[in-house]
Amino acid sequence: MAGQVAALLGPALEADGAVLVDATLGRGGHARALLEAHPGLALIGVDMDPAAIEESRRLLSPYAARVTLVHARYDEMAEILAGQDRPRVQGVLFDLGVSSPQLDDPARGFAYSYDAPLDMRMDSTRELTAAQVVNTYPAERLAAVLRDFGEERFAGRIAGALVRERARAPVTTTGQLAEIIRTSIPAAARRTGGNPAKRTFQALRIEVNGELEALGRALPAALEALAPAGRIVVLAYHSLEDRMVKRAFAAQTTDTTPRELPVPLPSRRPRFRLLTRGALRPSAEEIAANPRAASARLRAAERLGEAA
Repeated sequence: MAGQVAALLGPALEADGAVLVDATLGRGGHARALLEAHPGLALIGVDMDPAAIEESRRLLSPYAARVTLVHARYDEMAEILAGQDRPRVQGVLFDLGVSSPQLDDPARGFAYSYDAPLDMRMDSTRELTAAQVVNTYPAERLAAVLRDFGEERFAGRIAGALVRERARAPVTTTGQLAEIIRTSIPAAARRTGGNPAKRTFQALRIEVNGELEALGRALPAALEALAPAGRIVVLAYHSLEDRMVKRAFAAQTTDTTPRELPVPLPSRRPRFRLLTRGALRPSAEEIAANPRAASARLRAAERLGEAA
């Protein structure tokens, strides 16, 4: 949804000296397009994956004078901006979830289509891996992770099977895990809904990387960092993320003056306005060209003037 992202952020980035925080830099696809479109734009690119930072350093080298790259997680945004002496910025972009390069690298252990070490860390310098989760969490906690983060209706069965299997030998590869999931789910349920491992792999990835907790801290920090007329765009890829974004935006775009009062209270007026009606979805053409885009949901908002 590069075109929609550029169109929504563009009005906030036109002035020389505008600053954009790309909070999930990845390989810098959105960043490159926006730097090219806005010659006066400065970029602060953030990613928790050291490999993504190094690759983006190479890919964004033509714009190096306008680019600052930071190895960190996006919930550290307030500290990052303070360190850059940028208390307010004109744009913030989140492109959430796992990136295609991470999925396509078998060694990272994100994908059930490869047999690889059961890792799933976006930041390889952190300690917790998916192997540690499946081999050390009690059955009840493991089932809660699969149910809460993967919306897996067979979470209890899968957790029980993992506990039984690891009692014989540790579960250490994606292939082992995918097979345990497959045999834990009733045959009738395996015939619909895609690969039966999808929801469990998603849940483990979210747990390993603390994604929802980080997003819950990052969204308020990002909204607070925006200057008047600054804009935020968020691309989410599953319902849990999108629900958090929707609620965070709703809290800032709603007048909270008590109904019994005759006039709105200035302190209770909305601080932001929505730029999208609901969530935008990718076109059929984009999904055909890139099936991984199918679950994308895009939401955007703009900060109102300080007096609003």
